[in-house]
Amino acid sequence: MDSNSLYYSLELVAGSGSTLNVEQRTALQTSLVILKKNYKFRRVLFWGKILGLKEDYFIAQGRGEDEMQDKKTLYSFNCMDWLLLPPATDSMIEEVSKSAKGRFVGDPSYVYEHFEIRRQGGRDDALQKEEIKVNEESRLAVTVHQIDKEASVVPRGAFIKSPHGLVQVNRSFGGLSHAEAGKLDNFFHFSEAKNLKKKSILEMSDLNPAIDFLDVLSDDIPKGSWSLQLECASRVLVLRSLLWLGLTFYHVPMTPQHGYIYIGDGTKNLDLPFML
Repeated sequence: MDSNSLYYSLELVAGSGSTLNVEQRTALQTSLVILKKNYKFRRVLFWGKILGLKEDYFIAQGRGEDEMQDKKTLYSFNCMDWLLLPPATDSMIEEVSKSAKGRFVGDPSYVYEHFEIRRQGGRDDALQKEEIKVNEESRLAVTVHQIDKEASVVPRGAFIKSPHGLVQVNRSFGGLSHAEAGKLDNFFHFSEAKNLKKKSILEMSDLNPAIDFLDVLSDDIPKGSWSLQLECASRVLVLRSLLWLGLTFYHVPMTPQHGYIYIGDGTKNLDLPFML
């Protein structure tokens, strides 16, 4: 959620338990302004909090000219001092998926270890024991990347894509109507589209390439991965991810106000297909 409307936004998602105490809010109001100036970001978003056994990680994101590509993630323990997270690479994602299990510890230097036994040359007696090590800072970067990829949400029309491929905030976006806000088809994943490329020419003919360049939530598998509700006397639309428990998105219909926050333990709900 945008740092400029953090107080207001946190109140709208408080029904999910996704909130911060007064001290943390006050610290963020100051530090995110400094963060924006120091790193020369166009926008700064408060992404959320990942709960650890010793310490919690507070996450912020800075956006540049291209909202999807020019993105940097930072973390903090006290909402004041911020450290830059490395980008999640394919090799890092593979290593984390194999070795990092269970709850976050709350120590970026903590090392997860995993041993793999592989056969060499196809012979049963030729075995090699390989050790995979990954620190928690890498795990944190991968987790934020995966949540953004699978659960970040924006309303249809909130962002616009230029003919040159530049993705920016749509300044003319006035919000979805109350009828539109009640349909999952009007909410997109704010990540590189995959399902969109599989649509037929007939399906693509009804889309506006300037705003319909992302995957819709209604195409998610398994079906039922999202809980959609109207709260605060039907004034606020709230979406909750059942795949990444703790991610909450809000949108106030007929206004450009929208955003999402994640407050959870950073583990994916792999039991979801069996729960539906």
